[in-house]
Amino acid sequence: MRILNIGIVILTLAVLYMTFFVVPPIKGLGYLSRIIFFHIPMAWVSVIAFVMSAWWSVKYIKKRELRFDRLAARSAAVGFFFVILATVSGAIFSKLTWGAYWNWDPRQTTIFALILLYGAYLTLRAAIESEESRAKISAVYACFSCIAVPFLMFIIPRLYFSLHPSPIINGKGSIDMEFTALVTLILAVTDATLIYMRLLYSQRKNCHNC
Repeated sequence: MRILNIGIVILTLAVLYMTFFVVPPIKGLGYLSRIIFFHIPMAWVSVIAFVMSAWWSVKYIKKRELRFDRLAARSAAVGFFFVILATVSGAIFSKLTWGAYWNWDPRQTTIFALILLYGAYLTLRAAIESEESRAKISAVYACFSCIAVPFLMFIIPRLYFSLHPSPIINGKGSIDMEFTALVTLILAVTDATLIYMRLLYSQRKNCHNC
């Protein structure tokens, strides 16, 4: 755990330094592009967290061990936290570039649906007192919710016109980003993933009903 903490601190400092002092402004976005080194990693971790929540839910359904239910709940809670951060950072970017925090752009709409989906999951868990019943119902809900994640995050937003900047991987399947910016983004995503792992671990003794 100490090594993980040290790694997070080093990576975080490196990402901050590269974001504000090394990465050149991106064409069309200028220095506003700095926010993507926070927004994209947050969105990435939320997807990972929700997928892992479903994975542990499947493990619970198969083995009926409550430790898997608790892992699923913790992962969903951390994912919900990160998807809120992704939404807020996206809204700030929207205000700076389009003049409004929220305009129901396809990507804003789908991420809002994701917030509702997992907000309902956490509310459902809080409403059920029986540990066994909570685990069973939550596991099924998490599995079905996870099916919607790739559609809401990656597929549906691409089907409609959006003011949102083009994704890193363009329509031709190639990476459309300057090398220094790409390295910084990779480090940022790695850092955010490690933070997810750290938060997941830190909740082990504190999260029961989640």
